[in-house]
Amino acid sequence: MTAILGISAFYHDSAAALVVDGDLAAAAQEERFTRKKHDAAFPAHAVASCLREAGLTPDQLDYVVFYEKPLTKFERLLETYLAYAPRGLQSFSRALPVWLKDKLYLRRAILQGLNGSTRAKLVFTDHHESHAASAFFPSPFEQAAILTIDGVGEWTTTALGVGAGNKIKLTEHLQFPHSLGLLYSAFTYYFCHDILPVFHSP
Repeated sequence: MTAILGISAFYHDSAAALVVDGDLAAAAQEERFTRKKHDAAFPAHAVASCLREAGLTPDQLDYVVFYEKPLTKFERLLETYLAYAPRGLQSFSRALPVWLKDKLYLRRAILQGLNGSTRAKLVFTDHHESHAASAFFPSPFEQAAILTIDGVGEWTTTALGVGAGNKIKLTEHLQFPHSLGLLYSAFTYYFCHDILPVFHSP
């Protein structure tokens, strides 16, 4: 038996999913248990629910997978802040304490979240590979073209590749700061905060 626990946490909508021998055994979002909308905390309740559903304990896990590479993402943040200094100082001063306190120590946080009771190997995957895997592996297709579009992962904002069998290969990458996802976010933020209130004003 091979049991793989996937974790999303510390950004928004924390969740967990458990795959046993290639089949999805359980998945849950943390906000369903805590009743906090978009809960970003470690998904302790979601993990416990997934393990309970599959009848497993943390020490029976073979792998625990996190959805991005935190050190590579931190490198991008530092390079970006340095490139635009001093304009990003306010944002940088808010972001850095969070990274120094939590996000640079995800390995420790994950082990603590599992009460240190797992022998599983911890794996940090590329963010866009995580998106691609979540779409391709549950699909009915043995082979498929893959396109992922996001705000930004580590450096990649859009990726193109192929999934075949149990493998994914992303071959083309659009890199930050070029991003359709960030353009969409900027437009919707502008619309909701600057345009929409005009229509609701007396």
